[in-house]
Order: sequence, then C-alpha cells, then structure tokens
Amino acid sequence: QVQLVESGGGLVQAGGSLRLSCAASGSIFNINTMAWYRQAPGKQRELAARITRGGSTNYVDSVKGRFTISRVNAKNAVYLQMNSLKPEDTGVYYCNLQLIAAWGKPIDYWGQGTQVTVSS
Repeated sequence: QVQLVESGGGLVQAGGSLRLSCAASGSIFNINTMAWYRQAPGKQRELAARITRGGSTNYVDSVKGRFTISRVNAKNAVYLQMNSLKPEDTGVYYCNLQLIAAWGKPIDYWGQGTQVTVSS
C-alpha cells in the first residue's frame, strides 16, 4: 500500500549539483528513518545518506561534506542535495522508507530508483 516516487535525477558534469526528491504515499505510520541508497552498475547497493524522524543524519564517508539529506515529515518527503558531484557518484539512487510495524518490527519500502549520471 506504500509507494515511493523519486525524482530529480539526470545527467550532470563533474562539479555540478543535483537535488533528489522522494515522496511517499499510502498507509504511512510510525516512520523510523528515510534514506537514500545508491547502486552503480555491477556493484552492491550502498547506503548514501539516512535521516531519522528526529533529524539525526549519517552518510557514507565518500559523500560527507558534499551531500545533505533532509526531510519534511508532514509531507512524508525526503530530499538529497548533492553538490560537487564526481563521476564515482554515478548510479541509480533509491529512496528508502522504514516504518515500525505495530508489533515492533521494521518494514522497509523502496522506490523504483532514479538515475544519476556524472560525466567527467
């Protein structure tokens, strides 16, 4: 019943910026975290940035100082501002929503992904 839709990906030159958006809809209750994962071709998906309901954030080391994750809880939306982009940032970026079910277990939902391509 929960759907996540990403937008904002595209093609950008190295050193440029992109802002990714993710909007969640459906039966959304008890949000634990929202996050952005990314996956380069032939590589495993990795956590790029995560934000908790209380606003705490964490980032993979390679994006620290360049990416900023933010959210608007009332709109069930999360954003990723990406600055000083590098070719190594290229990949499919996935929005992740983690809810806490009534029985206390986490449930993860995923968007379809948005392509980010950074040219050298």
